[in-house]
Order: sequence, then C-alpha cells, then structure tokens
Amino acid sequence: MAKKINQHIDTDYSLERVPVSARKGFWPMFFIMLGFTFFSASMSVGAKLGNGLNLTDFIWTLLIGGIILAAYTGVLAYIGSSTGLSLDLLAQHSFGKYGSYIPSALISFTQLGWFGVGVAMFAIPASELLSVNPVILVIIAGACMTASAYFGIKGLEVISYIAVPLIAVLGIYSMITATAAGGGLSAVFSKESGSISIFTGVGMVIGSFISGGTATPNFIRFAKSNKIAVITTVIAFFLGNTLMFAFGAVGGAFTGKDDIFYVLIAQGLAIPALLVLGANIWTTNDNALYTSGLGLSNITKFKKRPMVLIAGLIGTVTAIWLYNNFIGWLSFLNATLPPIGAIIALDFYMHRANYFEKSAVERNYNFGSIIGVAAGALAGNFIPFGIAAINAMAAACACFLFAELVLQKRIKKITIEG
Repeated sequence: MAKKINQHIDTDYSLERVPVSARKGFWPMFFIMLGFTFFSASMSVGAKLGNGLNLTDFIWTLLIGGIILAAYTGVLAYIGSSTGLSLDLLAQHSFGKYGSYIPSALISFTQLGWFGVGVAMFAIPASELLSVNPVILVIIAGACMTASAYFGIKGLEVISYIAVPLIAVLGIYSMITATAAGGGLSAVFSKESGSISIFTGVGMVIGSFISGGTATPNFIRFAKSNKIAVITTVIAFFLGNTLMFAFGAVGGAFTGKDDIFYVLIAQGLAIPALLVLGANIWTTNDNALYTSGLGLSNITKFKKRPMVLIAGLIGTVTAIWLYNNFIGWLSFLNATLPPIGAIIALDFYMHRANYFEKSAVERNYNFGSIIGVAAGALAGNFIPFGIAAINAMAAACACFLFAELVLQKRIKKITIEG
C-alpha cells in the first residue's frame, strides 16, 4: 500500500480564494481588525490633535474622519469577504494579471517600510528607558513580529487576543487619569493652542490609517459572512481608531506632549508605556508584514510564508535607517494606496461577475487602472488644497471611469463595424 505523501497546505491562501471551510466568526475577525487599528502612531496623531483642537472641534474631527475611513474600509471589507480574495488577487481583476504587480509592489514596499519604522519606533524609546542597545531590541522585536506574521491569520489572531485588551485597559486608565487630574475633559482641552482647523484634523484622521485600510481584504476575506466582515471592519476603523485618537489626545492635551510614549511616562506610567508601545506596534506590524508577504507572493508566485521571512529580515535589518530617513518617503507612497482601493471597488461593482469566475484572469494589463493610480498619486501629493487621500481617490476614479468609457465605445464601434 502506497504511503500517503503529506503536502504542505497554504493556510494563508496566498494565491487562491479562501474556502468556506477556513472562514472565521465574529470574534476572531473583530480582534484581528481591532488589533490592526490599535497603533501607537494613531495615538501620537491623537496627541497632536489634542494639542491643537478644543473639545468640540476634536469630537467633530473624529466623527467626520472616522465615518469616511469606515466607509472606505467597509466597502473593501464587503468585496474581500464576498470574493474570498486578497487585495493582490482582487488587483489581478482590476489591473490585469501583470498590471497587478504595480499595486502589489507599492503596498508591499510601503508596508515593509512601515514594518521597519514600527520596529524602530519601539526599540529606540524602549532602549532609552531600559538602557539597552537599540540594535538588540530591534533584533528581538523584528524576530517576534515576523514570527507572528509567518504563522498567518492564526498568528495575527493570537497576538490580537492578548494585545487588544491590554491596550484598551491602559489607554482608558491613562485617559481617566489625565481627565481627573486636569479637572474634566473641557478643562484639559482648554489648554489647546488652536493651531489646527477641523478640516486639517479630518485630513489627519483619514490620512493616519487609510493606506493601511487599503489592505483590509487581506484579513477580512476570512470572515464567514459579509455581515461579519463589514461590521467588524467598520467598528475597528471607526471605534478602534477613535479610541486611539482619544487616548492620545487627552493625554497629549494634558501633558502638552505629542508622542504617546512620553505622554504615559509624564503620567508616571513608564512600564505600562513600554507595554502599550510594544503591543500597539506589534498588532499592526504583523499585519503590515503579512500584507507585504502577500504582495510579494503575487509577484513571485511563491507562497506567503517565505516571502514574510524575507520581508521581515529586510525590515529588521534596515529598521533604524528607515526610521531616520524614510518616513517622509513612506508618507509620499501612502498617497498611492487609496487610489488602488478605490479602483478595485469601482471595477468590482462595474464588472462584478468577473470576480467570481473560476477561469484565469484574461487581461494582462488594464491601463486605465494603472493611469488612475499614477494620477491619484500625483493628485494626493501635489494638490495644495483639500484632503490628500480624497484628492487621490477622486483623481484615480475619474481617470479609471474615463478609460472604461473610451474602452466601451471602442468595443461598441468594433461590434457595429463587425
């Protein structure tokens, strides 16, 4: 009797749809998505908002920005759950088989960069507090975060179950402590400098996580139903982000500092600060590396796991350099990611049936999508007014729709002449 050969099963479904048997319920998806949005950088943005807005303007800023961010990611969540496809496989339909390499490269490069920055964001302040060489902490943090991303959606789930409650408890404690010591929320926010308008604040709220939100399908494709996908995503990107901004804003307005790590230290919470910083960055960094691995998998056609190891190694080795030299460039690249999500959403609703066909993608390139991303990137980075992410998506959608209209006219003309 022939022995059964054990074949490795790609539990991340890097190059295929997530089957019904691998789908997850509400709580796993809720913790994964909430862990994704629980990020120290968002708390630092919140601290800046707290130092520049009064309480009423701060609330309006969170409501408007949160609704826009939740709507964008909610649409992508519905698409990811409906199809079971990752962002990169969705891009094959909207950008073409080889055209999808462009969004895959952009999101992989950006998320790998943010992974490295995140590792250094933890290692550098932690080394100051612990009097340890930052390189040692970079290696330890990079290895741990790479390991959780390597084990795929299960690894993300486990880390999120641990980190999300920790972040929530310490964040709420920090906020209550600052509010009580400052004489109430209105009194705390009355210290603000008034240097930020609501419009600018909304742009900061949206811009803080819309690039990461573009990767929503990578995680939410594991949801058992569209309802679970949309609800968990909207809660994460509205409530989760709002909590992060609130934690940072109250402490920031009270202490006058704009880095959550130093806000917590100023409140006498040095060890909790270290725990919050590490947990915050870990829950987002493993998601970033997971996304980078999927993008590289689409380009190379290797499974996600070896790509995660390569990306994690590069991000860890270059972490301090990325932190010191690359944040501005990564911010520039961030404006290229919202157009990708917007074009995928438009193409899905215009050509929905194509996303459910089991046959291979026929087009190698969709030049309308590629031009749309280029136009969106230019608009997002160089239009001097409005909100960068909204400008980028509007320009991308306009170019894509124009290209689709021209293509339809050409097809119609060829059909008539034929």
